[in-house]
Amino acid sequence: MANILVVDDELGIRDLLSEILNDEGHTVELAENAAQARTARQASRPDLVLLDIWMPDTDGVTLLKEWRGTGLLTMPVIMMSGHATIDTAVEATRIGAQSFLEKPITLQKLLKAVDQALTRDAPARKVTEVTTEPSAATAPTAELTVESAMMGGQTLPAAVDLSPHGQQTFDLDKPLRDARDAFEKAYFEFHLAKEGGSMTRVAEKTGLERTHLYRKLKQLGVDLSRGRRGSAAST
Repeated sequence: MANILVVDDELGIRDLLSEILNDEGHTVELAENAAQARTARQASRPDLVLLDIWMPDTDGVTLLKEWRGTGLLTMPVIMMSGHATIDTAVEATRIGAQSFLEKPITLQKLLKAVDQALTRDAPARKVTEVTTEPSAATAPTAELTVESAMMGGQTLPAAVDLSPHGQQTFDLDKPLRDARDAFEKAYFEFHLAKEGGSMTRVAEKTGLERTHLYRKLKQLGVDLSRGRRGSAAST
């Protein structure tokens, strides 16, 4: 697993990329501008940098040039932008960027770009891409993006056994949305604890695409560290 530096001035993107990459087993450091990125580059020597192009102090292309000119471009860099032109992408690649991701970034493209960048200097490492074929009973859905995963709803039972300690009941006098949210929160907390906080296994168990799952958990206010703490405490 790698030490990855994420540089983006948007808090939501930093947080979401951090969650996804942490779930993949990487160590993630965050920077919101070029100044913080310079400090992090010197202090932690990341294995990979995800670098936004448009930032308030120094843009990503200028920072990339700076690193190359000072001999600090010793790690692969993936550029990110939602407004860059083809010329900008070509320039960044010419300067030394490993690849370019256009926002909104899809989960599949993000993980593929990260894997390719990390294996560029390690050809002996085998990379296996796992593809999931949709079942005949499942209608095809549009590709979900990191920034814009859609929300879903589930059918509400009056009571459901969510833990070995007994039965969890819900107040059905509440408005439907509140009752549904209470059930879903308990449901996902149960699976997070059961799977030791692994988003990959929870996604498989619940049948949700992972970007959908991240958005759902954040919407419900689920503490994503609970499962991991429980797993650590039991070891």
